[in-house]
Amino acid sequence: MNMHTTQVMAPPAPRNLEEMRLSIVMMRDILLKTMFRKNVDMVSDVANAICLPIPVTQEIVDLAREQKLLEATGTLNANNGNEMGYQLTDAGKSRALDALSQSEYFGAMPVPLEVYREQVERQSIRNIQVTREQLTNAMGHLVLPSDLLDQLGPAVSAGRSILMYGPPGNGKSSISNGIRDSLGDKIYVPRAIEYSGQVITVYDPIVHNAVEIEEDAPTQLRRSKRFDSRYVLCERPTVITGGELSLGMLDLVYNPTARTYQAPLQLKSTGGIFIVDDLGRQAEPPQALINRWIVPLEESKDILGLQSGEKFEVPFDTLVIFSTNFHPNEIFDQAALRRIFFKIKIDGPDQENFLKIFALVARKKGLPLDEPALVHLLKVKYPTINNVYANYQPVFLIDQIISICEFEGIPYQMSPELIDRAWANMFVKDEKIVK
Repeated sequence: MNMHTTQVMAPPAPRNLEEMRLSIVMMRDILLKTMFRKNVDMVSDVANAICLPIPVTQEIVDLAREQKLLEATGTLNANNGNEMGYQLTDAGKSRALDALSQSEYFGAMPVPLEVYREQVERQSIRNIQVTREQLTNAMGHLVLPSDLLDQLGPAVSAGRSILMYGPPGNGKSSISNGIRDSLGDKIYVPRAIEYSGQVITVYDPIVHNAVEIEEDAPTQLRRSKRFDSRYVLCERPTVITGGELSLGMLDLVYNPTARTYQAPLQLKSTGGIFIVDDLGRQAEPPQALINRWIVPLEESKDILGLQSGEKFEVPFDTLVIFSTNFHPNEIFDQAALRRIFFKIKIDGPDQENFLKIFALVARKKGLPLDEPALVHLLKVKYPTINNVYANYQPVFLIDQIISICEFEGIPYQMSPELIDRAWANMFVKDEKIVK
């Protein structure tokens, strides 16, 4: 897909300790813990492990040497461009163990929340302008009424919140995924952020799809000039939740063993999309879930709490898509509805569009159309369900017919009898099961 999206500005790599904006003790301790846990002794390897440029890493090493926590091994490593090796002194080991007892976190140096905020603004979902062409390309596999794209386009470009509602089986989930695919650009996700001395891990390989970066030189020094390697270049993230979503999932997750935090789902989806599918199927009432989003949706900031009870603000930069099979008035009060910017009804197709979708799917799957069979479907079968058409039905029926043909060992074909057999699998007959 050719996306004419603008390149997001990369986070610049820190050039010295001042630019890190982290406490010296925290940086020194993470360096010691990483050297202790990963058993690395060359500055270039340590720099790689803590995701900092070599000169900044060297500054922290020198500082730890002054405090007698590190010492030079006195051997130059010929394989590593004659680099000097370093090791923890006894005092350094006991300091590393002490620091690990306070927090198990080691590895990538965290990005201070304030610094991360600046990057969130550079790559905000609100900066995206999605064109009609991009949306059409991303939704190419769906047959959608043209006025639906008229509504979706501005909603996505505003990057605010969308409520899609309507009967099940009409592609609300597929449309959500199509919106995600239409974004097409990349953003920088921090491995971890720091607030008030606490480390919160953000990058999550389950949510974030990292992008391969072509290496122009194997050395960390060259790579660090491109962007701050405490971040990972990723596709814009998408978090999809359904009936399992609970209010607890929107809070910081504290790991008492490691004494670190993990970012909640909506923080991981920063710069991307958060889809709440099947709203109304969760254990919590929809109104309670919506109330939790009111401040973030209105003020572009979320409030999270640490174990200590301290509350703090994080950026909320996410396109939230709610999708429900209920009518909005059944599950929300008017105040909640006012706060959702775009409300879009996704309805089933009329007969004409149903036939269009049917013909399209049949052609794609190599099933020849048959007029008597189609007449039978429209005149005999659909009246039994009050002629209610849904977007999922053509695919379902055609897949069933193909499976039957393959089982019977006959060429792909349509007939009233095959329609009847496929239809029988689409609905379960109401009947008492004798136990």
